[in-house]
Amino acid sequence: MDLLKISKINKSYDKNQVLKDVSLNLKKGDVLSIIGPSGSGKSTLLRCISGLEHIDSGQIEFEGITIAEVKNKANKINEEIKTKSINASKKIGMVFQNFNLFPHKTVLENIIEAPILVNKISKKDAIAIAEKLLLKVDLLDKINAYPCTLSGGQQQRIAIARCLAMDPELILFDEPTSALDPRLVGEVLKVIRDLAIEKISLVVVTHEMQFAREISDRIIFMENGEILEDTSPEILFSNPEHERIKQFLSLS
Repeated sequence: MDLLKISKINKSYDKNQVLKDVSLNLKKGDVLSIIGPSGSGKSTLLRCISGLEHIDSGQIEFEGITIAEVKNKANKINEEIKTKSINASKKIGMVFQNFNLFPHKTVLENIIEAPILVNKISKKDAIAIAEKLLLKVDLLDKINAYPCTLSGGQQQRIAIARCLAMDPELILFDEPTSALDPRLVGEVLKVIRDLAIEKISLVVVTHEMQFAREISDRIIFMENGEILEDTSPEILFSNPEHERIKQFLSLS
């Protein structure tokens, strides 16, 4: 059974159609990278998967359960599916390109808030989880620091630790290194690479081509809201089907 299955989803903002009959699937433990030019719908796709955006039509299934389904725009939101979507959102983590840490909270407070409020675990247990995750991303010494005192790479590693604290079944990365100084990119990619080695299910939107080639089980190329190719890294980088992909890769 697929962990994630997306069937012909569409999404528009006013008259601008951003996603056009997009379909894909992800097996548990796999890494799927999504590449393509800016404005191709990659980030919108992640936001639809996470529930941050509502689809206009199509279906999204997670762990075999429908979490979003719209047959046409006139459909009312199905309350049962809405409840399932809320439950699924607890199992789907998302790491944003701009970190989205709470600036007025310490690193520890950023990490423990959601596990306590959403997962209803004790503060003591939440702190123990936070300490373990900070050790994992090599930032335990920053546990009482505020985000403004950290580099971009450190903030993104904290954002990843915060995501992991919710024990997600799937993590979505939206251009996790695009806001970073080039010198700091490697430290974030290392953390994501380690997650891939641990067989945590990942969907990664990235412009880091070599990184995508290394970690991915499959790579999707998107342009103008459509998937032009969904294949293995070996095929996409060595013998892509579409001329447009060849052009894109030659400029990357």
